[in-house]
Amino acid sequence: MEELSLGVPEPILSRLPEDDETAAVDMQEAVAGWERRLNEAIADAEDEQEAARRVLEAVNRFEERYQAYDDLVPELRAWGQSPIYALTWRTLYADVVAQLYDHDDLGPRLERERNARLVQDGIRLQDL
Repeated sequence: MEELSLGVPEPILSRLPEDDETAAVDMQEAVAGWERRLNEAIADAEDEQEAARRVLEAVNRFEERYQAYDDLVPELRAWGQSPIYALTWRTLYADVVAQLYDHDDLGPRLERERNARLVQDGIRLQDL
């Protein structure tokens, strides 16, 4: 499997307040760290199926974080706070997941692994 290349899209960075440079840097550093760790996990995998499993675990974590930020937006609004940071981080997580699915042949592998997990979970539930 080829090395992954991830980035922070410019439209996400442009949504951040202009007077706050640290948020953009934090996002770029976070994505660079995720890219590095994912590439290490892929390199350490015994085969492509194991690599897809490892990337899918990261995708699941990104989706959980997306949901956490999504849940935070109405709460921030209710308290009269600006949800701009929650919105941009939420969008970043969604975009990184999309980048992973769009990466070469990784998308179909992730779908196969996700479907295999659904089948395994269904079989386990029926056995109870």
